[in-house]
Amino acid sequence: MIDLAPLELILRRYHGRTANENGRPLLLPLLHEAQAVYGWLPREVQQAIGRALRVPLADIHGVIEFYTMFYNKPTAKRVVRVCEGISCHLQGSAEVMQAVEKKLGLQHGESGDDVTYERVPCLGMCEHGPNALDGEKTAGRLTPDTVADFLTGHYPEPRAKVYGGPLLALKRIGEVNPLSLTDYEKHGGYQGLRKALTMAPEAIIEMNKSGEILGRGGAMFPLGLKSEFVRNAPGSPAQKHIVVNADESEPGTFKDRTLMEEDPFSVIEAATLIGYAVGAENGWILVRGEYPRSFARLSQTVQKARAAGYLGRNVMGKQGFHFDIELRMGAGAYICGEETALFEAIEGKRGFPRIKPPYPPTSGLFHQSTAVNNVETLVMALAAFNMGLDAWCKLGTDKSPGTKLFCLSGHIAKPGTYEAPFGLTIRELIEMAGGVPDGKALQAILLGGAAGVFIGPDKLDMRLTYEDARENGVSLGSGALVIFDETADLRQALYQLGCFFAHESCGKCFPCQLGTQRQMEILDRVAHNGGAKPADKQNLMDIGMAMTETSLCGLGQTAASAVMSAIALWPELVS
Repeated sequence: MIDLAPLELILRRYHGRTANENGRPLLLPLLHEAQAVYGWLPREVQQAIGRALRVPLADIHGVIEFYTMFYNKPTAKRVVRVCEGISCHLQGSAEVMQAVEKKLGLQHGESGDDVTYERVPCLGMCEHGPNALDGEKTAGRLTPDTVADFLTGHYPEPRAKVYGGPLLALKRIGEVNPLSLTDYEKHGGYQGLRKALTMAPEAIIEMNKSGEILGRGGAMFPLGLKSEFVRNAPGSPAQKHIVVNADESEPGTFKDRTLMEEDPFSVIEAATLIGYAVGAENGWILVRGEYPRSFARLSQTVQKARAAGYLGRNVMGKQGFHFDIELRMGAGAYICGEETALFEAIEGKRGFPRIKPPYPPTSGLFHQSTAVNNVETLVMALAAFNMGLDAWCKLGTDKSPGTKLFCLSGHIAKPGTYEAPFGLTIRELIEMAGGVPDGKALQAILLGGAAGVFIGPDKLDMRLTYEDARENGVSLGSGALVIFDETADLRQALYQLGCFFAHESCGKCFPCQLGTQRQMEILDRVAHNGGAKPADKQNLMDIGMAMTETSLCGLGQTAASAVMSAIALWPELVS
């Protein structure tokens, strides 16, 4: 018999917001809170939540089944998750996982008396690999010898590592207390929003267009143009939305986590400024479920900003400008980094991507006009606004002005988040990060994260700009560079990438659902089970082309990018 009294207390807090026709957007927060109490989500709990939100039990069950961090079978309240992602693997995560399993006496997916153990595809702390989560406590740079300290709570949590210059988006990191509004204001915080509120919204949009600020999550869509579409779309401010995509789940990418953990007020200010520019009253931030520290800090930041008048009615005394932000925590689904799947998650549904058109500026969140932007995009736009258009355009190149955040991990001396002007070469960025350690030679670079492409040492002098990437037939993607030295097993790397996409495919479209599975199976045989067969190379290319050309969303369209690029460079990998 399940005691529902604790759940009733939770529902009572939400009562004023559920007593309407559509309480479904509260589903994810309620499931998270209920699971924190019970350790899992029993049927009786699901039924009570369904009654409160007026959501059918079948729909709730479907949501729980979809997200990997929700459980509909008994598990322990304490969950230990160890990353087996590609960056962590290069730093020795296999040995760490073996040590954790031995210490806990558990294998992946098993539960003991007070703990459940899982291997997970990525935790977004690639610069701290091997890394792990114990509940909400993070740990990085683990070794088999430090596993015992980690499991007993005596291992320090890692801090973000930032390098480069000039630092614009990262300038406050390490200089301020991330949760101090006073510190943030002393270091230039809210000066940009204060100035913006004296300007016409259209002027701000024109600045973003002139500064050629492109989306930094990988799609590279111009921020100014997107903002203009939303501002000109039909609907009142109450019917328009700003969505911050903080579901950063690309293996090798962690820049948004750096900003959310170490300078969260900048994320809030940047979203508010764009809200003013496009004429939206509603702000939403969805943070990936594997980022508990980011979510906690943003939650406190929103509360403090609201109390200080930086959110709410008549923001900063600007009559008629109302803007507030709601937070949502994801629950383990890479697909929710796709903008329409993100909307579905906020709406309390499974994170299936929508067919486009219509596009978000006309039919986004709740099928209303929506501007959805990545964390870095907004914070970089705020930095450009603060320094001025002329100064911004003097950095970088004519076609790629300003600075960019790059994530370096793998076989690199100083992994971390780097801010640098567009135009430096890959060689210069790697040298800035201390080069490949122990005198080893560079074998390969995975550029753009798991959905990116492999490049070889012959591309080291390629400039990191949008125009140079296009000229070389690659994409900067999220700005991730995973470095492989001469000892790395690229067949194993390809298999891990195959596993990642097979795990993360949402299953909505057949090319991706089936293609990622077949890709993984072939790569498993190539890496572990007897080597490649004569037809494997062509089969991988055919599968990859089919996914690229016919998948519904960007996940399937890029699920084979790294594999196909590796085959083109090193055909012997699958021969």
